[in-house]
Amino acid sequence: MIIGVPKEIKNNENRVGMTPAGVAELVKKGHTVYVQATAGANSGFSDDDYIAVGAQILPAIEDVYAIADMIVKVKEPIAPEYKLIKKGQVVFTYFHFAADKLLTEAMIESGAVCIAYETVEKEDHSLPLLTPMSEVAGRMATQVGARFLEKPQGGKGKLMGGVPGVRPARVLILGGGVVGTNAAQMAAGMGAEVMITDVNLPRLRYLSEVLPKNVKTLYSSLHNIKMELPTIDLVIGSVLIPGDKAPHLITRDMLKMMKPGTVLVDVAIDQGGCFETSHPTTHSEPTYVVDGIVHYAVANIPGAVPFTSTMALTNATLPYTVALACKGWKQACKDDPALALGLNVVEGKVTYKAVADVFGMRYEEIPHS
Repeated sequence: MIIGVPKEIKNNENRVGMTPAGVAELVKKGHTVYVQATAGANSGFSDDDYIAVGAQILPAIEDVYAIADMIVKVKEPIAPEYKLIKKGQVVFTYFHFAADKLLTEAMIESGAVCIAYETVEKEDHSLPLLTPMSEVAGRMATQVGARFLEKPQGGKGKLMGGVPGVRPARVLILGGGVVGTNAAQMAAGMGAEVMITDVNLPRLRYLSEVLPKNVKTLYSSLHNIKMELPTIDLVIGSVLIPGDKAPHLITRDMLKMMKPGTVLVDVAIDQGGCFETSHPTTHSEPTYVVDGIVHYAVANIPGAVPFTSTMALTNATLPYTVALACKGWKQACKDDPALALGLNVVEGKVTYKAVADVFGMRYEEIPHS
């Protein structure tokens, strides 16, 4: 199979879809890999690193899309890429369709086979291709939250861990999944007072056992969240419904319950955001203020640490990329039910129910023939 790795063109997206080590695996199995010039530069991989493992370098993004049977990238295609995607081409990347109707319509029109990292789901409901970026985003959420709590950044001027004799910052984490757990570990490590919420009691019991003692668990209800908000300094929103839009856990009205300079970090923004007042921001302009509350809603948080993120992502995606390349998408999805759940839009049909439901589109099951 001919595999193409284009350079990401989303604002400040520094990751790349495949490391040289990943390319080496595919070349070893007899596939041809074309990498766009400088695609890996911002992640710390030079064109020479790719050439050394057998990749071929192409100068322009158009060249990569034109030649490839399968495109492996990181972020969803953006408008300039729509017309480059061909009928029957496999595109393997994060899509987050439920948050973007235009993208969904463009991919239906393209006739491509869109396999979304974020909905590849194992029997135990774990999301193997979302997990590594959730780990990065969770840890980064605490890091950026601490930064924007600083007064020059618009925050309350509080140090996360306080100092002897001065109370630390209070952090509320909405959602006890992978993002929330990683955010809590980092916030606890910085010495903050941490509260993590979830609706899943067995999960809360587990978190109570494994997280440090400065992390407390709280059942997630509107009442409980409202009780906490007046004394909270940093809220990290990390609620996920696979493939679907995120629910709004903090409404516009609830902002006035918080003190000015409180920071909201919305990690769910690529699925529509879990704060009503959230809208996507970029690394170049990461925050905005609504009613005195600082909002951070960068849609590709891990793009700020591209070396770590690219390595972590390729570790997870490579076995699936190899299966798709060696067997073709139909056989690979037939053999692996987890990968089959990644099929969101296939040759003009919406094949993931949550995406169809969000936009009132027709949902069609994939015939595994």
